[in-house]
Amino acid sequence: MKSKFNNHYNKELKDYARELRTESASRAEKLIWKALLARKQTGFQFLRQRPIDNFIVDFFCPNLKLIIEIDGNSHFRKPEYDRYRQDKLISLGYEMLRFKEGEVINQLDHVSVKIDHAVFVLSKKKSATGFPPLKED
Repeated sequence: MKSKFNNHYNKELKDYARELRTESASRAEKLIWKALLARKQTGFQFLRQRPIDNFIVDFFCPNLKLIIEIDGNSHFRKPEYDRYRQDKLISLGYEMLRFKEGEVINQLDHVSVKIDHAVFVLSKKKSATGFPPLKED
């Protein structure tokens, strides 16, 4: 049975998302991916540059419905659009964490704590609603 969140996957953005994964990752995106999110380091799978609705999000955990966005310099010029985008994704049932590029680069430990906390809270929420609990090592 398909999750209702799979309905938000936008196949039309698939090729562009693939291009972003291979060619356009910022230093902060590469750092957070390698240090925190790749290889299920949180206990959950994260996907990079995932098309959701009419947007491509930086990182996405389907099991927790968690989106992580890294805001680089381009985001300073378009705060209204970023707010619209975030509100739309939240209205579709997703949770979102946002970090500034400098925060990821200069305070990775702090970013890691925030992500771990979100994963913990969302996994407990998920297990309380009948979903399988977080796997422990």
